[in-house]
Amino acid sequence: MAIQKILIVDDSPTERYYLTDILVRNGFTVTTAENGEEALAKIRADRPELILMDVVMPGANGFQITRSITRDPELASVPIIICSSKNQETDRIWGMRQGAKDYFVKPVDAQALLARIAALGA
Repeated sequence: MAIQKILIVDDSPTERYYLTDILVRNGFTVTTAENGEEALAKIRADRPELILMDVVMPGANGFQITRSITRDPELASVPIIICSSKNQETDRIWGMRQGAKDYFVKPVDAQALLARIAALGA
């Protein structure tokens, strides 16, 4: 099933705009959340088909929210791609261990992201 509805979770307005612009121009429906708590509420209400998750945010960080989503039987089927400025290999490994399907370092390469979204939806 092709992915259409994407939730972007990032506390940076610039990053939300950048990712939204890429996705909307490529035909996706995008909603955004500024932190993990808002993200969890929107996921339950709106049921996105993919989540792009930042790591460094106020309150719960992206690793914690990713773990909460992947351990929740109602939400576990929603794939998560972490998009973070944390660029250490240990960060990528930890993100994947929390249940993320992929890990991109900011600034996110638009073509690589679109290719990964297409692969997840195939």
